[in-house]
Amino acid sequence: MTTVVRTISGRVGRITLNRPERLNAITVALARDLERAILDLGGDSAINVILITGADGNFCAGGDFDEVQRLQAEGPEALRELFTAFRQACEAIAAVAVPVVVAVEGVAMAGGFELMQAADVVLVSDDARIADNHITFGMIPGGGGTQRLPRLVGRQTALGLLLSGDRLSGADAVRIGVAYRSFPSSDFDNRVARFVEDLASRDRAAAITIKRLVSTVRAPSDGLDDETTAVVALICERDGALR
Repeated sequence: MTTVVRTISGRVGRITLNRPERLNAITVALARDLERAILDLGGDSAINVILITGADGNFCAGGDFDEVQRLQAEGPEALRELFTAFRQACEAIAAVAVPVVVAVEGVAMAGGFELMQAADVVLVSDDARIADNHITFGMIPGGGGTQRLPRLVGRQTALGLLLSGDRLSGADAVRIGVAYRSFPSSDFDNRVARFVEDLASRDRAAAITIKRLVSTVRAPSDGLDDETTAVVALICERDGALR
């Protein structure tokens, strides 16, 4: 069974983490397949948005413990392979031009939470169970959580979450800024579909330019200069009146 399933519907490319028997836990194979799927769909000019979900009502429980133990027994270089592969999958989200939306229901723990943090937009179910619980196992994040989380929520909140392992609901995730919107679980799939279809209908050039401008780290003055250049170029490329 493939660890990642990809489908295309209209202008939406959908990626489903597909290890439901392990709560879609991350292995080397899943991380590599995820990176490949993101880059392939992101390179398709017919795709305007990528949606990442988990199979069977859960997003991702983090790293697969059995895989971690197996790789640990093989030595540091083997273990590094897992974290490098997952890091590259997360970085692929920033590497593609189109927006990448993550939809979270059920469990999003440890690496699953870190994958959320790498997304462009996160949608969550009200009753999702979200946490960086590495600390409860005497571990530390290995998928970028120590770097991305403080930038999303600030130093105090990030340290509180990382050091306590406290669990967040979907509503909590929106409140602190790690998710954009939460929806009732009873209507989650429909609301997510409506959101991504609406996003996919937007002007592609405008959407990818917005993502690039927001994602690029630079001095504020440089960023403002780039924004002015980009908006002028985009308008001048239009044929006829603005929509």
